[in-house]
Amino acid sequence: MFKKLVLATHNKGKVAELAAMLAPYGVEVISAGELGLPEPIETENTFVGNALIKARAASLATGLPVLADDSGLCVNILNGDPGVYSADWAGNPRDFNVAMKKVNDALGDATDRSAYFISVFALVMADGTNQIFEGRCNGEIIWPPRGNGGHGYDPIFMPNGETRTFAAMTLDEKAKYSHRAKAFEQFIKVLR
Repeated sequence: MFKKLVLATHNKGKVAELAAMLAPYGVEVISAGELGLPEPIETENTFVGNALIKARAASLATGLPVLADDSGLCVNILNGDPGVYSADWAGNPRDFNVAMKKVNDALGDATDRSAYFISVFALVMADGTNQIFEGRCNGEIIWPPRGNGGHGYDPIFMPNGETRTFAAMTLDEKAKYSHRAKAFEQFIKVLR
């Protein structure tokens, strides 16, 4: 369907994760960050809306197909927070150690520490057509943070059925569970 794809992100962790997933399909991946594209302001209050903002902006700027991911950590007892504001909880400049502490502090001594990661992919083609793909991974918040890999909230998120956090897994191990990998499974059907 296409040989070159722009990833509408400046997050190096997301770029590495998605580039690894796309490698077997012979798609050349370039990020919005590498292209020096500005980060559009995410004004929507949904993952779908924000993913489309990022994908449309990068597609207009490059004339290429663009894949944007909007994802976040949703903690059930916190009414889904930080949710679409997951990156905002990390402040500016981004410090996810601060964000993880905010989540843990907000949970306090709650016994329900269930949470999920959600990822929404928006694929926008050069002609403006788009498709949406969504993935979810259920798990729980653990404290203190564990593992040195991953990015964002990975050190405090342990997927159901695991004894390790995302940050304690390799990219291949994480892909067996991750919300991004589940959205990618739907997206890859388009590539085929």
